[in-house]
Amino acid sequence: MPSVSPQPVVAGLTRAAIFLVVTVNAAPECDTAVRALCGDLGALLRAVGFRDLQGQLSCVMAFSSNAWDRLFGVPKPKELHPFREIRGRHHAVATPGDILFHIRSKRMDLCFELATQIMSRLSGAVSTVDEVHGFNYFDDRDLIGFVDGTENPVEQAAVDATIIGEEDAAFAGGSFVIVQKYLHDLQGWNALPVEEQERIIGRKKLSDIELDDAVKPSSAHNVLTTIMEDGKQLEIVRDNMPFGEVGKGEFGTYFIGYARSPRRIEQMLVNMFVGQPPGNYDRLLDYSRAVTGTLFFVPSATFLENIVAGVAAPWIANLTSNENEGEADSKSQPSRPDGSLNIGSLKKEERHE
Repeated sequence: MPSVSPQPVVAGLTRAAIFLVVTVNAAPECDTAVRALCGDLGALLRAVGFRDLQGQLSCVMAFSSNAWDRLFGVPKPKELHPFREIRGRHHAVATPGDILFHIRSKRMDLCFELATQIMSRLSGAVSTVDEVHGFNYFDDRDLIGFVDGTENPVEQAAVDATIIGEEDAAFAGGSFVIVQKYLHDLQGWNALPVEEQERIIGRKKLSDIELDDAVKPSSAHNVLTTIMEDGKQLEIVRDNMPFGEVGKGEFGTYFIGYARSPRRIEQMLVNMFVGQPPGNYDRLLDYSRAVTGTLFFVPSATFLENIVAGVAAPWIANLTSNENEGEADSKSQPSRPDGSLNIGSLKKEERHE
């Protein structure tokens, strides 16, 4: 397999971010405009980022299952499928979105400028369905007052958690990302005693120290979102950001989770919304409501650079010839499973902290 460079899914945490979700409009020229941007995104990023090399500007571009079918055809990442809503005590909704742009920097003006340039290039080709401007809140806290992302893996562990390898060799260097926009009932949350809040989260509010297992309930947020398989924790990388509009009384968290398989994030959501066991759901959801939900695939930066605007999938022969050695036609691809969420099989996995 040729070497590939991943997109910056494990870029360091920053003080500002823009989460931009768009749908592609229904015309062939819209598809062409999107493919053209794929090849030029790196140049746009360099041009804007050069204004402040210390600003750590980065951008991840990701595609939904339906957008992949339309823009690139086959082959398709093995586990790419539409986000499946989850109904339990609370509801994890599925909402539209063809492309995600996750733009990060130490400076919001750099994020804003890159988002402006991207949307200028895509003018008339896409429609915005959600745009959130996130900010770092004091010492990496959420608006509910707790530190967010304490257990994120770092360095090589982060790469191992997020970047696809031999399990889907044609798409090595890629990743999966799930996004959800949560709105908080801060009035209700802040009315709770701090000790009750800590039991819901599973950590001390001030110190961020994890509660002892003897006092931490099985419904604690950090218990339900810890996924174990064969005695090993399946990690993800979160880059959640607070957001809000004081005048509207709207306060929330934008959840964004990267993983080399969407199943580990999906299992976390099943645990939260349905419960483990069913009914033992995440009590944080009594005060935090999911209003969006979409699953995307993040192709490698190498993939994006090799996209040709007018051609659906010019890279197939190069990326898959090794997989199909011995076949008469290297472009003839076997059908791939759709990777849809299989709740039955997920429930068989072990769940521990």
